[in-house]
Amino acid sequence: MHSFALQARSWAVRIKRDGLTLWFAGKHPATPWYAKALGVFVVSYALSPIDLIPDFIPILGYVDDVLLLPALIWLAVRMIPASTLAECRSQADDWMQRTGKKPTSRIGAVAIVTLWIAIGVAVWYWWWSHRV
Repeated sequence: MHSFALQARSWAVRIKRDGLTLWFAGKHPATPWYAKALGVFVVSYALSPIDLIPDFIPILGYVDDVLLLPALIWLAVRMIPASTLAECRSQADDWMQRTGKKPTSRIGAVAIVTLWIAIGVAVWYWWWSHRV
């Protein structure tokens, strides 16, 4: 069991570092536009203090944190050229050692709130147009 806890902690640290790596890769000129686009989305969501699925919703609240976010980070990291990825990971490691925390994104929070409002408007519109 001790080994599982160490593996889980190591995995969580790598995910955190790779999320920060995407932040640096988004600013790097050698990162392809499609990797930047996915990276910006992933970083905005990861650094947003607001989740797409709020954590207070049983089980589903943690799906985005445990499955969706790591999968998107993995995909975005795979799109970045190896030399750029190594440079950005180095920058992420330096940042984590200096500050000990991740940056936050107000833009990410605004994007998530906007998405929730859009979903609410769409549901309301659907309900309004289909009522008897």
